[in-house]
Amino acid sequence: MKGIPAQQVLAELAELRKGDLPTHGGRLFAYVYDPAVPGLDELASAAYASSAHVNGLDPTAFPSLLRMENDLVGMAAAVLGGGPQTVGSVTSGGTESLILAVKAARDGAPHIAEPRLVMPVTAHAALAKAAAYLRVALDVVPVGADLRVDPADVAAAIGPSTVLVACSAPSYAHGLIDPVEPIAAAAAAAGVRCHVDACFGGWTLPFLRRLGEPVPAFDLSVPGVTSISVDLHKYAYAPKGVSVLLHRDEALRLPQYFGYADWPGYTMVNPVISSTRSGGPIAAAWATLRHLGNDGYLALADTTRTAVRGLAAAVSAVDGLRLLPVESTVVAFQSAPPDGVDLFVLADELAARGWHTQPQFQHGDIAPSVHLTVTAAVAPRVEEFAADLAASVAAARALGPVELPDGIFELLGSVESVAAALGVGAGDAVLPERMAVINTLLNAAPPAVREQLLVAFLSLLQRPTGVG
Repeated sequence: MKGIPAQQVLAELAELRKGDLPTHGGRLFAYVYDPAVPGLDELASAAYASSAHVNGLDPTAFPSLLRMENDLVGMAAAVLGGGPQTVGSVTSGGTESLILAVKAARDGAPHIAEPRLVMPVTAHAALAKAAAYLRVALDVVPVGADLRVDPADVAAAIGPSTVLVACSAPSYAHGLIDPVEPIAAAAAAAGVRCHVDACFGGWTLPFLRRLGEPVPAFDLSVPGVTSISVDLHKYAYAPKGVSVLLHRDEALRLPQYFGYADWPGYTMVNPVISSTRSGGPIAAAWATLRHLGNDGYLALADTTRTAVRGLAAAVSAVDGLRLLPVESTVVAFQSAPPDGVDLFVLADELAARGWHTQPQFQHGDIAPSVHLTVTAAVAPRVEEFAADLAASVAAARALGPVELPDGIFELLGSVESVAAALGVGAGDAVLPERMAVINTLLNAAPPAVREQLLVAFLSLLQRPTGVG
């Protein structure tokens, strides 16, 4: 590889970024969180650059990073009901926080040979990933037709090998808050830890409560809750990727650490999964939280609430769509018979109009849905979205439901054959503009087959390129 001038590198990067979805402007309802606060990006970028080369491996070498991490933990504890004994760690994201919560629970019960994790089926997939990585068995509790778990079912699933019970505040898919108080009480009665996954919306719920919304108790103020996680790169509006995992006290956190001295090098002691960590994301999060403050987050929660109400009204006004209950900053909807519409075709029609939503597949008796993560940047665009939603539903209804290509299911053993049949190439080839056929196929496949297809498909995309 031959070196090229810096300006050319930046020009190439800008050209590559043209193919990405928009991270700002309120048109992408997943993956990114835009507060539309003037100057915030510049502040976060400057803070990031100031500490990008600082290494979080050894806090005694870089005390600035230790101070910023302790400040972030303290700010999260203040928002999420922490007390004087609360401790925590800064991680790279929600998945790492959940893996560490499961690790702390598993290693905190070394007498249990085959540890188990109890959680509702609506819990985030990252908990299943944690269980898979750590060899903890899953006991998944179904939800009712209202998408809510019965605390009695959770209590019944707790057994002598259970090391952790997890619940959500709110769940990612539908934005609903699990009944944390009775679940935590059941866990405590069994002598088991209870983790609340508030990674997604935990930073907005306390502020929505201050605005008068009926947000139930869900955090460390609830007896029996032993840990809670919240992502600062979501509704705290910090750049990716920063999350905080809080434990009620130090004894609960200690099994989370890894230490190793039985080699000739330095003694490795890590509170989180990574050893070397850039200080950039931590400094950016610290600057963001310090700048916005409680008043700023309260105002952003209010703006987001206005956007949520507007989008919910827009969905409710369209025949053929069924709005799911709204409890947080998620607007989710399903197709409503008899005038229902193919949601995957609808998602394509919205994308053609510049709105990027997140289709969600059938799971057992839970019907497919479309998920909208709503941020403050969406508020000025609600009326525009409402008009485009109505037009998109009409267009999707005119097109009709997707019909899969003949023989497609016979090709499921070869992802290359499926990709060719659906017009998808290998490497960094651009995906088709319309995804309805692919989503319909994935929706029809059983979860295990869907996993295999998507793993193989991602592997098909991730192929090395020749860089001159």
